[in-house]
Amino acid sequence: MLTDPACKNALCPPDKKRIRLSDSGGLYLEVAPNGSKRWFWKYYFADKEKRLALGSYPDVSLKAARGKRDDERKVQQGGVDPAQRRQLDKLEAKADQANTFETIAREYHGTRKAAVSPLYSARWLERMEKDLFPWIGSLPLSEITAPLLLQVLRRVEQRQAIETAHTLRQTAGQVFRYGIATGRCERNPAPDLNGALQPVLVKHMSAVLEPEKAGALLRSMADYPGQPATRAALLLSAFLFQRPANIRMMEWAELDIDGCLWTIPAAKMKRSVHGKTNGRPHLVPLASQAVAVLKDLQPLTGHGLFVFPSLITGERPMSENTVNTALRRMGYGKEEMSAHGFRSMARTIIAEQLPGIPVDVIEAQLAHGKSGPLGMAYDRAEYMEQRRRMMQTWADYLDQLRAGAKVLPFKTA
Repeated sequence: MLTDPACKNALCPPDKKRIRLSDSGGLYLEVAPNGSKRWFWKYYFADKEKRLALGSYPDVSLKAARGKRDDERKVQQGGVDPAQRRQLDKLEAKADQANTFETIAREYHGTRKAAVSPLYSARWLERMEKDLFPWIGSLPLSEITAPLLLQVLRRVEQRQAIETAHTLRQTAGQVFRYGIATGRCERNPAPDLNGALQPVLVKHMSAVLEPEKAGALLRSMADYPGQPATRAALLLSAFLFQRPANIRMMEWAELDIDGCLWTIPAAKMKRSVHGKTNGRPHLVPLASQAVAVLKDLQPLTGHGLFVFPSLITGERPMSENTVNTALRRMGYGKEEMSAHGFRSMARTIIAEQLPGIPVDVIEAQLAHGKSGPLGMAYDRAEYMEQRRRMMQTWADYLDQLRAGAKVLPFKTA
């Protein structure tokens, strides 16, 4: 029987490859000339002598080595070869590591990367790395239950990021569905959380929706004391009611001023990757008032790429906050009006105040997708002539509002 001092003081003579100091029950300490000491257990299985490594001394003490020997002996007595069991455990651990939530999520992300926009792809992974991977990333997919996923999403809710929590439930569900398809798990716990998260309170973009208030806004824009390019961006946001990103990234090369047309490339539109690559450009008719704004601005910025260049460098468009900041300077708070609100203002007032304009024509100008699963595939009407008339009618109407004309709502028959 070995003792702790014997283990501590054991030395191997330089002329020997190793020495073995026996304990009991097949346990022994193997000492090498370089001073390393390792525990082994000698046992028999299927009439064959075998050895199993139990760790190094002193990391594994004499008492711990005896405990490991007894544990392995129980496995042997149960009719299982401890060495084979250990190999299976290593394989299972390796499989679990390959089937963790983070591993499969990154694999799924890689398969979808080419099908989505770079911005969406980066944001998807960023949310995962921030809110899911630190808590469940190392767990095998098959071990993540609905209560465990809910616990992680509750952390997101606690910082009042309610919409993010719902988005993460959806993206986690995508990972589980991919895991099911690839044989790494059998079920998706994300749908079980339906109704368990705090509801998302939909907040509409702040916008001026009454004609009288729109007139006051237009007068404030006409008197805006800031940069001429910013004032022009405000006016074109009202006249054209395109997405703020498209307005600020407008390029002179996209404009046919003589033809009164702005052609927005498909790659700049809010579409899927397929739509950006294979879709048609979005055509925006320009009313005479919009053309006048552009002609006034052309001597200032027409020498560069962007209609609204950054004040710091002309190589980039103006900041996405420029129009909103201008609205704040004009006295419009965040809850009253926003850059995106010009779209809601036009959509609402045209529908309520300008009779005879079909909804489809307004939606086409807004670049909204057709309704229904086959809408975009089969209904490719652009209503260009109707939109040209609508845009001029809208610009004329805005001029009336700005002049303070008393405009009464039309009554439907």
